[in-house]
Amino acid sequence: MSLIGLFKGKGTTGFGYNSSAEEVVNEMDLSGKSFLLTGCSSGLGEETLQALSKRGAHMIAAARSVGSAQEAIARTGANATPAACDLSDPASVRATVEAVQSLGRPLDAIICNAGVMAIASVQRIHGIEAQFFINHIGHFILVAGLLDSLSADGRVVMVSSSAHNMAPAWGIEFDDLGAKKNYSPWGRYGQSKLANLLFARELGRRFDGTGRSANALHPGVITTNLGRHMSPIARTAMALAGPLFLKNIPQGAATQCYLAAHPEASRYNGEYFADCNPAKSRVIGWDMELAARLWARSEEIVAGIS
Repeated sequence: MSLIGLFKGKGTTGFGYNSSAEEVVNEMDLSGKSFLLTGCSSGLGEETLQALSKRGAHMIAAARSVGSAQEAIARTGANATPAACDLSDPASVRATVEAVQSLGRPLDAIICNAGVMAIASVQRIHGIEAQFFINHIGHFILVAGLLDSLSADGRVVMVSSSAHNMAPAWGIEFDDLGAKKNYSPWGRYGQSKLANLLFARELGRRFDGTGRSANALHPGVITTNLGRHMSPIARTAMALAGPLFLKNIPQGAATQCYLAAHPEASRYNGEYFADCNPAKSRVIGWDMELAARLWARSEEIVAGIS
């Protein structure tokens, strides 16, 4: 347990900072349920794959390649269908949508876990800064394409981050989504995570009264493959700090497992979670006009690359 964990108790849900993915789904029977998970091949995704499958769920395990997904399934022994879903490639995402639809299984949850973080120098995909495109636009295409496949009480779980606080004061740089005027690895990462949060807020609003739900979460600070684009110095610092100050991977995956599968989580919609409990986000993360504008702009971007 980290030093921070020593001082963290449980919240109103009965879980907290130290809860693990297996703990939050312990004794649950998920037989007959299906979950789509992006980023299944390492870190929080692989832990989530294992925890939910262990309780009987059928997982649609998505990674950038089928081979990576198959390897994760083999490592975890999961009951899963592998899928290639490269969030940087709209054609790949749309192929995933078609493949999932062809299975004919209603989805009980879509867990948007994959992402990239703090790319050192600016990269662009279809003219859009890469972190924003992969973390937000790729998942936007996936979720929007699968809404008809979501069960009547299905859930969408967006892995955001407390790093949404690093986004600009005004939220989303709509006039510079290509990062041509300025580029900060962490600022742009923060913007993409704010987009994840605002997407969940707006989708939750659209789900009001339907039985479906959409929520976002901060998994905690964890040393995973997500940090592969960070500088060697930063990666080393995180590795050294990990045992003392950071969550481990089972703890980091707990909140997304809770939101995706726990019966009590069905009462939440359009919320932001941390440590398996409702949490406060930055004020701009509640700006529903900004959320609606982001949705409309995302639709424009997607239409322009179809």
